[in-house]
Amino acid sequence: MARYTGSVCRLCRRQGEKLMLKGERCTTKKCALERRNLPPGKNRPQRRKISDRGLQLREKQKARCIYGVLERQFRRHFDEALRQPGVTGENLLRILEMRLDNVVYRLGFADSRRQARQIVRHRLITVNQRRINIPSYHVEAGDIIGWSSTGKRTEFCKNISAQLTERVIPSWLKLDMDDLTGEVLSRPNRADIELKVDEKVIVEYYSR
Repeated sequence: MARYTGSVCRLCRRQGEKLMLKGERCTTKKCALERRNLPPGKNRPQRRKISDRGLQLREKQKARCIYGVLERQFRRHFDEALRQPGVTGENLLRILEMRLDNVVYRLGFADSRRQARQIVRHRLITVNQRRINIPSYHVEAGDIIGWSSTGKRTEFCKNISAQLTERVIPSWLKLDMDDLTGEVLSRPNRADIELKVDEKVIVEYYSR
C-alpha cells in the first residue's frame, strides 16, 4: 500500500504552520517549525503571496497531510462525500474522521495519526473483537475499538494507558480506561471536529 515515507516536518514547513504530525514533539522546542520557519528547499525560498487557486490547493494539501492520505485515496473520499446527502465539505471531514487510524488517535491510543496507522498495520487493534489491519477501515456508530491480546502485552500499550487520563476525548467517542476500549457513539458533527481546515475551499478546488 502506497504511503508517504518522507520527513513529516517538511510538510509543516511547507504549509507554514504546525500540523501536529508528530504528536507531543510538535509542542516542544524540537519542532522543526520552531527552529526553521522557512519552506523546505536548498535555497530556502521566501514565502510569497499565492493566488486563489494556490490557496485552494494548499488547503487540500493541508487536509491530506493531517490525515496522512495520499491524493488518489483523498479523491475517492471526496467522491464518496459528493454522493452522500448533505454538505459535501462536512461529509468529507466526517469520512476522514471515521477512518480507523484517526479514531485510534482520537481515543488517545497513539500520539499521532502516523503512529496510529502503524499500530493498526501491526494488527494490534480490534474492531468489535476482530483484528483489523487496514488503517482506512471505516468505523460505524456502535463499533467497539480495543487492543488485541498481543497489543495489550506490549510496552507501548502500557505506556499509553498511563497517559490516557491526560487526553481529551471527542464527544462522539467514549473511552473505557479500565478495559482500554473505545466506543463510537455517533457520527461526528462539524462542531466536534476541531480542525483548522476550510472544507469549503477544498470543495471549490475539486469543483473547477
